[in-house]
Amino acid sequence: MEKVQWPNGKKSAAMFTFDLDGDVIWRNMSSDEPHTEELIRARSIGQYGPNRCVDMILDLLDKYGVKATFFVPGFVAECNPDVVRRIAAAGHEIGNHGYTHERFVEKTVEEQREILEKTQKIIKDLTGKAPVGYRTPSGDWHERTPYILSEMGFSYSSSMRGDDKPYYTLLDGKESDLVEIPSKWEMDDYVAQAYSVYPPEPAGLDRISCYRNVQDNDIREFRGYYDLGLCIVYLMHPQISGAPGRNLVLEEVLKEVTSHDDVWIATGSQVADYWRQAYPKKEA
Repeated sequence: MEKVQWPNGKKSAAMFTFDLDGDVIWRNMSSDEPHTEELIRARSIGQYGPNRCVDMILDLLDKYGVKATFFVPGFVAECNPDVVRRIAAAGHEIGNHGYTHERFVEKTVEEQREILEKTQKIIKDLTGKAPVGYRTPSGDWHERTPYILSEMGFSYSSSMRGDDKPYYTLLDGKESDLVEIPSKWEMDDYVAQAYSVYPPEPAGLDRISCYRNVQDNDIREFRGYYDLGLCIVYLMHPQISGAPGRNLVLEEVLKEVTSHDDVWIATGSQVADYWRQAYPKKEA
């Protein structure tokens, strides 16, 4: 397998990302339940993210000198403008994550474009810079979504799962300018450690994974990517990995990754820009 060439002779790459979903996930999950507006406790789980956990994560990232990418729904940005400004002021990247964490696969082309444009404006008004990166909410997108992203001039997406290094998104069978920086479900803290009473999330089994096992998985996965010279993308949520005990798990992962001088730790826009420069797309 051909080794990927990373900047300045680095052996591998790592990207830390955080989906600042606030309470929109909990609103969406309970939308079909009776007395939805009365489920204040459930929504407070999500509100815990921007209210408390973001600052804990920012402190930890600063401690290890890591710049991350935060994907933020427009509604959450509107409700937490100071939080979004603090993230940007700390030098982290902010990406587009829909408006209310909608499932794009269920939206028309017109609805998708409207959602993207709305969130672009909200974040630009708050930070002075429109996002160049996108992550699809809820893990999937409509077949036309990448076409819309390309037309709107997005630099990259971090939504799909089809590789363990960046690649160009195919549109009509041809490589487009839209770089995909894939992550994996295994790197998603929500899958392993989210918890909700009403409705139950996740349902059955132990509900949340053992912290020791999550930490072990995250570090072993990094070591595999590092050994093969690939690009690992950690997909986390402040309301999950920003909680005190799980923040310690995140710190151990940061310790491991930053202990290697030959790992390039970058934001999504940095990875995408480098990929286009180092690996130009194939011309038709």
